[in-house]
Amino acid sequence: MDCSRKADVPAKNEARRTPVSPRVLMGSTAFLLGQAASTVVFALLAIAIAPLKFERRYAVITTWTRFNLWWLACTCGLRHEVRGTENIPATPGVILCKHESAWETLALQTVFYPQSWVLKRELLRVPFFGWGLRLLRPIAIDRTAGREAVKQLIAQGRDRLDAGSWIVVFPEGTRVAPGMTRPFQKGGAVLAKRTGVTVTPIAHDAGDFWSRRSFLKFPGTIRLVIGPGIDTRGLSSDEINAQAKAWIDEQMASLRTRPE
Repeated sequence: MDCSRKADVPAKNEARRTPVSPRVLMGSTAFLLGQAASTVVFALLAIAIAPLKFERRYAVITTWTRFNLWWLACTCGLRHEVRGTENIPATPGVILCKHESAWETLALQTVFYPQSWVLKRELLRVPFFGWGLRLLRPIAIDRTAGREAVKQLIAQGRDRLDAGSWIVVFPEGTRVAPGMTRPFQKGGAVLAKRTGVTVTPIAHDAGDFWSRRSFLKFPGTIRLVIGPGIDTRGLSSDEINAQAKAWIDEQMASLRTRPE
């Protein structure tokens, strides 16, 4: 199936008026069913390839990601474009990304390869999905552990960086609604400072099309912007976060005032 052709797309605010169109309902349902089926298939595949080296496991399991982004375009007419690829550092570092949707957890895998995510450890217990996720060497932390969680992040993050993986951190700690913001947590900035790697800030408008806690996906083109790297040498973790947040907030405002 050719999903490259762009469909007619309503303006963002028009797309979200009630009632939701049958097209959006049908497309979102079809995507959910396809995502669920593919998750089961790839979870069973993950069990079979568990003995393989990490690089091969990663290549096979992340095919699930590429399939779901393709399926998203086919069923929901939701595509994306990436800007600022010239800002990607030559060596892996820490990525501080805006978190509004489940979409960015998929899309970032196609831009930064390979990568490890900082996530809540409860996700590893999710049937099928957690089985495959565990084999990708995420940094699964107990968010209630306070300083111990930060120590775990630094130790495992250093290990992943040394192995050549990018570290993806959602510094707000949870998904936020479009137009909203939360203070940045220190974990990702502390890891970057301790290891001396570059911080790459990421902004996007995925929440306008696929919002948190909603199965509805609206047609359109998500824009993901990669910012200039932040040299962490000589900066405190607070200064690193301040620079990243300032850039992300500015880009988010620009994305939402820019014409379709």
